[in-house]
Amino acid sequence: MANEAKPCPCDIGDRLDYGGLGQEVQIDHTKAYVVKPSAPSDRAVIIIHDIFGWKLPNTRYMADMLAAKGNTAVCPDFYVGKEPWGPSKDWSKFQEWLKDKMPTETNKELDAVLRFLKEQCGAKHIGAVGFCWGGVAAHYLALQYLEVEAAVSFYGIVREREDKYDLKVPTLFVFAETDNIIPLDQVSLLETQLKEKCRADYQVKVFPGQTHGFAHRKRGHQPHGQTWHPGGQGRHAQLAQEVHEIGRTGNSIQGVISGSSITFLSTNESH
Repeated sequence: MANEAKPCPCDIGDRLDYGGLGQEVQIDHTKAYVVKPSAPSDRAVIIIHDIFGWKLPNTRYMADMLAAKGNTAVCPDFYVGKEPWGPSKDWSKFQEWLKDKMPTETNKELDAVLRFLKEQCGAKHIGAVGFCWGGVAAHYLALQYLEVEAAVSFYGIVREREDKYDLKVPTLFVFAETDNIIPLDQVSLLETQLKEKCRADYQVKVFPGQTHGFAHRKRGHQPHGQTWHPGGQGRHAQLAQEVHEIGRTGNSIQGVISGSSITFLSTNESH
């Protein structure tokens, strides 16, 4: 029975009724959702799912939108067949569930996916974006994998590693102002330590009025003063545009996801 007094903090709100445009394929020891762009491309993005797993329609929708921007998009099953978390599960048992699904123990899956993208998809420029659990995994990836040219971590921070501020690739961290899992004092500490210790390019953005998991929701309401792309599925359209566009303007992170000269949000849009 679910613990209704303390529900899962990653509640995504509305779920998309969405089947997806890609295919499920076997990549070495695990499976993945793969979407190819309409024209040949040497660009790819790894989408790292949240605790709800690789089959969540909301995450697959994002993969499809990234593919529509000219990238091969791949969302692997980082749990390798193990049951993902679910809204009906008892939150008091979350830590027990997490023990064999640590986001900092994903090297085997990342190595397999990188081989797949380079050898079977012809990818030469690879980026990564992760959400919640996947945000932690994206941060972890940015500490180790020079072959990934840029990473985006949505509401996820590596906490236990001593080298957690020594990013190897340009990284964007996105947080929510009212996140009860990653409060603003932790975000401030991250930014302070990155300024002191990080040699790679990075950017930390906080979105006013948002809560944990906001990028996965399709709600139409947006906080006052924030501009979101019309049409599509609300935040999903905005997200795809942000991930596609890193580095076009001088006041945003200068990085490369999948070989594009692109920009995230301008700094005056964040908290």
